[in-house]
Amino acid sequence: MFPPEFDYERADSVAEAVDRLAAHTQAGADAELLAGGHGLVPAMKAGDREPDAVVDLDTEDLVGVTEREDSLAVGALTTYSDLADSTLVREHAPVLADAVAEVGDVQIRNRGTLGGNLVEAHPAADPPAAVLAADATLVLVGPDGEREVPATEFFVGERETVVDPAEILTEIRVPAAGDGTNARTPETGTRDAGASGAGSTDAAYVRRTHPATGYALVGVAAVLDRDGETVTDARVAATGVVEHAVRLPAVEAALAGGPVDADARTAAAATADDDLDTGRFRSDPSASGEFRQGLLATYVERALAAAVV
Repeated sequence: MFPPEFDYERADSVAEAVDRLAAHTQAGADAELLAGGHGLVPAMKAGDREPDAVVDLDTEDLVGVTEREDSLAVGALTTYSDLADSTLVREHAPVLADAVAEVGDVQIRNRGTLGGNLVEAHPAADPPAAVLAADATLVLVGPDGEREVPATEFFVGERETVVDPAEILTEIRVPAAGDGTNARTPETGTRDAGASGAGSTDAAYVRRTHPATGYALVGVAAVLDRDGETVTDARVAATGVVEHAVRLPAVEAALAGGPVDADARTAAAATADDDLDTGRFRSDPSASGEFRQGLLATYVERALAAAVV
């Protein structure tokens, strides 16, 4: 199916793209930014979105991963495959590497971008859970300059974020885990058992794939900071279960200050839906909200186990 007619504009810089989006917004027109295109283009073909103009942002300035003193700066146009293959991401933000490796197929991972995925805010996308669990900060640039938004404040509804019509997500800043990060080795799929000592950070993302869409039916990201066997901080987030990816505060509280052995994982997972109203759980022809709710505790427990094994 062909999308309705629209104006195509190419911008070579963030500043130019912001100016173009702002001009369309001020004129009362609907303009969309094109990143990887895997959300926008199918929606246009299906008739779900009919922008008057599409602004294609083509700049290398938003591609790549940079190591800073206490964080990784990920350009919003960095592809999933580049992130999954990045040694820096594997070492210092393994939960993000795990999540992007689950997105779509090889073709999608080679073209789709992290920033595009986050702004699309699909309720069952994998990366939103990872940036929540990683405690990331998202950098937005608009007509009024730059602002930073914590990941916990970025998603506000199904396919809704705090990004204004003339703003662009330019960077995702992920706090870098220390040298004790328990990262999965891409070649073997296992984690370095020697990295889970004092001052370690353990992380994993696991999901059950939706049989019809390929998105996450239920996906859970877990990041655990530990001092020896004691959890000093826990960040656990779920995707696919409600209208947007969410942190699970009850699980985090149950883990903090204690061990993360099998009994502790089971007890923490049992609280997974404590902060979620039953009516929020998503339903579709393949899985009811009740089914998703039942799966959530199971996948929380699996994510915690995968993080520390």
